[in-house]
Amino acid sequence: KHSSAIGLISTERIRDELEKIILSPRPSAGIEALKEANLLRHIIPELELGVGVSQNRHHIYTIYEHSVLSLKFCPNEKLEARLASLFHDIAKPETKRGAGEDATFYNHDIVGAKVAKKILRRLKFPNEIIEKTSHLIRNHMFFYNIGEVTEAGVRRLIKRVGAENLKDLIDLRIADRLGSGVPKAKPYKLRHLEYLMAKVSRHPLSVAMLKINGNDIMRLLDIKQGPIIGALLNALLAEVLEEPKLNTKKYLENRAKELAELSVEKLKEKSEKVIKEKKEEVELVEKSRFRVQ
Repeated sequence: KHSSAIGLISTERIRDELEKIILSPRPSAGIEALKEANLLRHIIPELELGVGVSQNRHHIYTIYEHSVLSLKFCPNEKLEARLASLFHDIAKPETKRGAGEDATFYNHDIVGAKVAKKILRRLKFPNEIIEKTSHLIRNHMFFYNIGEVTEAGVRRLIKRVGAENLKDLIDLRIADRLGSGVPKAKPYKLRHLEYLMAKVSRHPLSVAMLKINGNDIMRLLDIKQGPIIGALLNALLAEVLEEPKLNTKKYLENRAKELAELSVEKLKEKSEKVIKEKKEEVELVEKSRFRVQ
């Protein structure tokens, strides 16, 4: 009856109380309580637009129900991740086209990121929270199918999203799935994506990890570009893979001078087996960690 009186309370106080709800052990119950008290329409009217609005064959819940359930099942305790879980489909009501099982919501991620920014700015959240939340929403529809997305594609995803946001994005996808009524939070293909992300994010098992490069060797030995450069770098890599603490510029420069006495064939013979075995060893550990094949 007197819900409109909330307008007498400062925006900062409303924001602080909303933040407490979002970060509480039962955030979805808090949002539902706001709705039942007719307060949600005054605080986040955009969220109430999804009440009673059906989705399509991929969802058994309405847009509002799905949003609240996604918040409920978000495995991440960060404010930005939870806000993104609640708001990731905030633009679905305005982007909905068609009806029933064939309804579409094209660009709801792009529009949703803008709507979320508008909401969070209105509630006077810090810019850092606003930018991170909208960034997660903008990217929550990332595509991944085993066999269709290459390591290069995963690298592009990491570059676009930012390595520091990967866990939050995965947690948002998990919240989205569970909020859709899917019983399995992390399917095989999501574990496989995590495996590939870890694989391409870690320090590469290549000459790129060395504290010395081809230009350094050419300058050090006063030689021109040729097969010997690559052979020397691989020989040095083999030694560093066996003993990582050897990866210092001083050691590698001295060792390069010594190895330069060997032929290209001898250098290849020295390095190829070690590099192959080490790569296979790391690959096996990563696959075991993420339970993929």
